[in-house]
Parts: sequence; structure tokens; C-alpha cells
Amino acid sequence: MNPNLSTPSSTQAPLVSAGTLKKLLFAFPLFAYLQGFFKDLVISIMKTGPVPQHVAVIMDGNRTFARKRNLPLKEGHTAGAESLVGVLDACYRLGVSCVTIYAFSIENFHRSKEEVDTLFGLLREKLNYLSQNEDSYAMYNKVQVKIIGNKAMIPEDILKDLERVEERTNHNFGKRVLNVCFPYTSRDDITGAIRSISEKRINHEINKEDINMDLLDISMYFGPETPPLDIMIRTSGHTRLSDFMIWQCNYDCTLEFVDTLWPDFKFFDIMAILFKWGYYKTLETEKLKHLGKRKAKLHQTAQDILKDLPAHPPYRSVSDR
Repeated sequence: MNPNLSTPSSTQAPLVSAGTLKKLLFAFPLFAYLQGFFKDLVISIMKTGPVPQHVAVIMDGNRTFARKRNLPLKEGHTAGAESLVGVLDACYRLGVSCVTIYAFSIENFHRSKEEVDTLFGLLREKLNYLSQNEDSYAMYNKVQVKIIGNKAMIPEDILKDLERVEERTNHNFGKRVLNVCFPYTSRDDITGAIRSISEKRINHEINKEDINMDLLDISMYFGPETPPLDIMIRTSGHTRLSDFMIWQCNYDCTLEFVDTLWPDFKFFDIMAILFKWGYYKTLETEKLKHLGKRKAKLHQTAQDILKDLPAHPPYRSVSDR
């Protein structure tokens, strides 16, 4: 055997990685057509059942995604922004009227200036991309973009750009809404609502009797037009809310914690969660319907029993004596 010739090693890396092979496969027009057809079919089937009206997402895992792939941090956030567009498209096509995303926590100001500037710039860039002309996603699909949070903390130049995005999409009111929480925490939201109510009370705009949970609810950043939260999703495997929409996560809200990193969270990931919600909502509706019929039947049975009872004896009064 020629010593200069080496035999293939069993540990030799493949010529084409799985990720590259997947991208090549997806590039074929026929495969893209079949994938689109299957997505349309899934959405059509799911539309026949209950559909949530408000879905919130904690988009966690961008930094881990970049670190695992030895990519710059910005690439992780860019990949996350691409996932967001796919998730929004799936939700709106299904019939979800309101999607809320946790774009930037007030606590994120403690991160490095480089990362904070990257997040600010990326948010401004992506929101402008979604709404910059009539053919852009938000304008074409009639999505109203709303910035939710403490705007006093946003740098003036970025705030002006975000306000322009809100103005461009304001005429889309009432159809589809994208709430961008930036910068936001629930504690700040609740504190702001209490401050607003206190000022109204001091100015005699409301009475003491007017202060209740409903007033507190509509005094928060989201306002009275936002539907109740149906589903809260957090990616990357963490099982905490990180001070996000704590007030809105009431007894009727479903929490979903998934292990998938946000940049890897795609169409079928969100559809699986929405399908699960619809399935259990259907069971709950059927259960309530059955209980209602059972109560009606028991009530009817009680009425029938009363009819079969013998007549009561004649009434007598002391005054008759």
C-alpha cells in the first residue's frame, strides 16, 4: 500500500453540512411550492376551530444562537428579526388580531452600550422595513404598529423614527395590531397607571368610587382597545416572565415555555402552540356546554318532581277561629 495515500477516516466531516443541504433543498421551486401549499392547508384547517385574539412573545435566545454558531451578536438579533416576520405572518393569516412582542426590557439598559445600540438600531431598521412604503409588510397587510412602554427612556432620534412608524400605520387601526414593547416592564407599567389615576383623583377628574381594577387596566400602556391576553410564549427554555405583562397574565391566559431558541422558532413551532390552545379551548367549550345542558336537565327534573307532588293541605289561620 502506498503510504502517501490515506484512507478516509470515519470521523471525517461531511462535504456538505446538514444546514447547507437544508438550504439547498428549500431553494428548489417545487419544494417551496409544496411547503407553501402545506402551510395554507394547515391554516385553513385551524381556522375552523377557536383562534386566539391576542398572543404575546418573549423572544429569547438570540445571543445564545449567535454564541453557539460563533457569529457576531448582531447576527443573532438579525436572525431573530427574520423569525419575527414569519411568526407574525402565521398569526395574522390564521386570524390572530393582536401580537405583542417584548422587544426591549428596561432592565436591558444594564447591558453593554454596544449591544444596547445594536438593539435600538435593529429595531428602528426592522420597523422601518415593515412600514416604509405601500408594498411593505405592515402596510400591505394592514398592520398597525404601536410602541408600548416608557417612551421617555428612548433616545430622541430613535423615538422620532418610531413615532413616524406609528403614524404611517395608524390608519390600519382595528384590523391587525403589532404591539412593540420598548422599553417595557410590568412594574413600570403598573406604576405609571397608578400615577395616572392618582393625578386624575387629585384633579377631581374621578371620584374615589371610580377607582377599581377596570380603571387600572385601561390606564396602562396597552389602553382599553387591546384584547385580553390569550397566550404568552417564551422561547429558549427559560420558565420565567421577566417582568413582562404580569398584570395581563391572568387566570384565562395560557403560558407556553418552549426550548427552541427564538431564531429557530418558525411556522410549525407557532402553529403547534396555537393548535394546542385551540384544542383545549374546544374541550373547555364542550365541557361548559355539557354542564349547561346537565343543569337544565336537572332543573327540568326538579320541576317535574314538584308537579307530581300531592296538593298541599288547606291553609288555616288563627283568625279563622
